Amino acid sequence: MHTKNNIQSNGLRVNVISLGCSKNLVDSEELMAQLRHGNATLTDESDDANVVVINTCGFIEAAKEESVNTILSAVRWKHERAGRKVYVMGCLSERYRGDLSNEIPEVDGYFGSNNIQPVVEQLGVDYKRDLLGERYLTTPKHFAYLKISEGCDNPCSFCSIPLMRGGHKSKPMEQIVKEAKQLASLGVNELIIIGQDTTYYGLDLYGKRRLAELLYALGEIDSIKWIRLMYAYPAKFPLDVIDAFKEVPSLVPYIDIPVQHIATPVLRSMRRGISRESTVDLLHRLRDGIPDLTLRSTLIVGYPAEGDAEFDELAEFIEEGYFHRLGVFTYSQEEDTVAHLLGDPVSPEEKERRRAKIMEIQQNHSFNRNQDLVDSVVDVLIDEQDNGTYYGRTMWDAPEVDNQVIIESPDRKLHTGRFYKVRITDAMEYDIFGDVVG
Repeated sequence: MHTKNNIQSNGLRVNVISLGCSKNLVDSEELMAQLRHGNATLTDESDDANVVVINTCGFIEAAKEESVNTILSAVRWKHERAGRKVYVMGCLSERYRGDLSNEIPEVDGYFGSNNIQPVVEQLGVDYKRDLLGERYLTTPKHFAYLKISEGCDNPCSFCSIPLMRGGHKSKPMEQIVKEAKQLASLGVNELIIIGQDTTYYGLDLYGKRRLAELLYALGEIDSIKWIRLMYAYPAKFPLDVIDAFKEVPSLVPYIDIPVQHIATPVLRSMRRGISRESTVDLLHRLRDGIPDLTLRSTLIVGYPAEGDAEFDELAEFIEEGYFHRLGVFTYSQEEDTVAHLLGDPVSPEEKERRRAKIMEIQQNHSFNRNQDLVDSVVDVLIDEQDNGTYYGRTMWDAPEVDNQVIIESPDRKLHTGRFYKVRITDAMEYDIFGDVVG
């Protein structure tokens, strides 16, 4: 994700560039809320700004490259006119602040992650603690990401997130519910629950996992029509969440559960805390317990312990069709992680071949499932429009990563953020077409 937005004030005009994941986006939105309340003005164009703040991502090599290139571009922008300033924050800056300061000294200040107060104060704005949780939404106003925790305690061998975000810290439940109500008051009708590990929620604060209780509490907010659960770590999944899906009407039957792999030797080397048998058992429990459930997952191919046999096992598993939605990453060797000691024996070409193979298998599943929707009538939430063409989603699709429903409606104006009854007329691998019937 690469999102831009800006703020202006008495002479202070700030362009905030948010790179990476939705967790980063929430941080950027909180930063912008502070700046706006400090009498600043936000703008989407750097040419209209005198300050650029870049919220960086450092998760994998491609994300690092994008972050560095964005910083270098901002430095060039800075040199075009006197008085401009560039500040860098976020994950890449948290992990490589010293290196970045040495290599790109033209940046006016580097800041880490999990703490926007020094950034706000550097810009001459008073940080207001009573704004905790308030956001300047950059998503369409009808949906918002709701971050319920920060950091991660899982020991995954390949992952650098704990190095950048620290250990798991749950937000107090009352704070999350307050933030959700604030979002609802702004017109949000879909909440997307995020965190590095949402199923861990509450263990650090309350001594037990309390995700299900949180979902019940959020379900009591009447104006929230859809609640979507993302980043649900599979090991030690709290099974009482299944009951919440049955009993909370606004909790849509959709779970994003990143399994990363299926071969037990690879899972063991990845330090995922789960085996193939336990993974499959969990997936069956979820599918059997939650009617019409859509499962999204992410995989890593080309991990050092993934030989031909382990990859074939993964491909055969995906053939079985457990997942409706799927993303596949090629392994990125990250320094200071446990897996770094294993080297990087799989060539980039082979990694890409494996990724393409898995996606080809999944593409067929996606096409067949979408074809099954043809002639049915489903609820669609409209996200955007362009000259009489409307783009929306079913409850089985998250924004930005899943299918779109495309509706041609030149004679009837539809409204973004509203739900419509749509008859599905055709479907491709990732796009669905329909006509409004109600």
